[in-house]
Amino acid sequence: MHRGGAERERERERERERERKEMAMEGERGACGSGDESEEEFDPVEDIHRIIESMVQIGDYRKTQRRESHNLVRRFKLMLPLLEELRDLPQPFPQCGIVWLTKLKNALLSAKDLLILCSQGSKIQLVMEMEGVMISFQKVYDMLSQAFDGVPCNELGISDEVKEQLELMYVQLRRARRRNDTQDMELAMDMMVVFSNDDDRNVDSAIIERLATKLELRTVEDLNIETMAIRSLAVERKGQQSESVQRIIELLNKFKRISGMEETTVLEDPAMPKTLVRCTSLVIPYEFLCPITLEIMADPVIIASGQTYERESIENWFKSNHNTCPKTRQPLEHLSLAPNRALKSLIEEWCEKNKFKLPKRYTSSGQESGPIDSREQIPGLVESLSSFHLEEQRKAVEKIRMISKENPENRVLVAELGGIPPLVQLLSYPDPKIQEHAVTAILNLSIDEGNKRLISNEGAIPAIIDVLENGSCVAKENSAAALFSLSMLDEIKEIIGQSNGFSPLVDLLRNGTVRGKKDAATALFNLSISQANKGRAIRAGIVKPLLQLLKDKNLGMVDEALSILLLLVSNSEARQEIGQLTFIETLVEFMREGTPKNKECATSVLLELCANNSSFILAALQFGVYEYLMEIKQNGTNRAQRKAIAIIDLISRSEQI
Repeated sequence: MHRGGAERERERERERERERKEMAMEGERGACGSGDESEEEFDPVEDIHRIIESMVQIGDYRKTQRRESHNLVRRFKLMLPLLEELRDLPQPFPQCGIVWLTKLKNALLSAKDLLILCSQGSKIQLVMEMEGVMISFQKVYDMLSQAFDGVPCNELGISDEVKEQLELMYVQLRRARRRNDTQDMELAMDMMVVFSNDDDRNVDSAIIERLATKLELRTVEDLNIETMAIRSLAVERKGQQSESVQRIIELLNKFKRISGMEETTVLEDPAMPKTLVRCTSLVIPYEFLCPITLEIMADPVIIASGQTYERESIENWFKSNHNTCPKTRQPLEHLSLAPNRALKSLIEEWCEKNKFKLPKRYTSSGQESGPIDSREQIPGLVESLSSFHLEEQRKAVEKIRMISKENPENRVLVAELGGIPPLVQLLSYPDPKIQEHAVTAILNLSIDEGNKRLISNEGAIPAIIDVLENGSCVAKENSAAALFSLSMLDEIKEIIGQSNGFSPLVDLLRNGTVRGKKDAATALFNLSISQANKGRAIRAGIVKPLLQLLKDKNLGMVDEALSILLLLVSNSEARQEIGQLTFIETLVEFMREGTPKNKECATSVLLELCANNSSFILAALQFGVYEYLMEIKQNGTNRAQRKAIAIIDLISRSEQI
């Protein structure tokens, strides 16, 4: 499958190269104005028609660019009737017609490359470099609109009816807009937390789970395909932007860990198992390869679905809280492993015959160290949580906190053995250390998707909020992180809002340590995605501490504060609270001297305010916003430019009233 994918990619590259060469030859023929037979054989309309049809057939697109890609393809489909009309025009085309069609073909080839990237490129790259990809879409639209703006209609003899269609196409291309920013903001915030270097907890695992789900990188097959895409990206860049590529690889390996797969350097060919690199002449029987790692199996085992895997690989899969077959995705009745002795014998016989040495993965006893010891302790620890002896409880909850931090299997086992109810009860204990250990253990357990509902159903939300209000400094921070992790589920967002969770979060945002402020900001951002929670956040007094974060630039939380405000400003109650002169002035200050991202967020917030109330336009003009809008229009990020143009248009319309 993977070799076939590589061959398809090479074929697509050959096709693109052939199209570029043809385009160059067409340009040369057009430049010299020759009237020889080769020019008569060239059919530019048919060539463009073929390119458009090939783009329409590209198919599935990455989730984050799916809407933009479909919108672009939809516009290409609108071009097909126009090409049918052009086919009937007298040929050969005049020189200006050839130049125009070559210009159009150049734009289409750029569009095709972009669509191929959005269909087969690295999903992680497309998210991490989302703004650059959106700039590429805008460039394609600009190239296409320029092509349709310069059609030599009279010289080609185009009818008035076709002229109208061309003008309509030009207007549509000029008006092309991208999707709303909410998904981009959420992904950006997730990336911000995942790559934070100052958080030693595993709360980011919840975000990694959410990112993996959004990017559709949960299955072994998807992750293997993504590995190949990233490898192609690394080869293509050849050392350029190495830091960006390395961050992409880091996130890929985090996705692999939660799916029970081995990490990889990516630069090795994932289509060829590492053990076979030195034996490329060998053709390994497909059934000898583990479906997870694609490496030859040294200890094949059979699981409940009847599929065979390398023991180490499938155990890693089960440790990551999966109870399904990686290949068939069907739920498993049990997680027992049965040695596949017949297959192992065949593999050993084949290796001996071909003088191939199997990798050593296990000790002679076949025993693992570490995790088994922890698993054996869990039943006793859960029982000790309900002990009458305070010291025994304290030691048990501290140990559960530790063993649930790193091991996904332990999180599941603690919940299965009934550990969540006593942990929730310990949240109300007056002993501050027990409270801290309990809320942190719940934070760790909440990383597991199934545990989230179990924790919520036990009535943990009000208890966590109480610790957030009255606990120690560390307990407050970890309570905020726990609320963030739990609020990955939409129904829990609502429960937290109804349980008065916003007031203590806002208080932590106002008075907490730097880490506490960041925990509170992340939780408040996630909760404010829910429309019902926006008003609750405003009534809890969120605006003043956010404004303070904007003023205290040493905290490094300007982007987080602006991102939360951009979520809230869609609410009418929030706009009334936010739209004060001091806040408008602060926004204008960031538009004047902030970072490119600051300017983009500040401009977006101001646009939302101005679009709903013309008085905000007048207030912004008092602080000299027009000059900064013009500068952003020229030099800002792609999104900031579009927001600035929209505000300038609002200003122009308000002056005409």
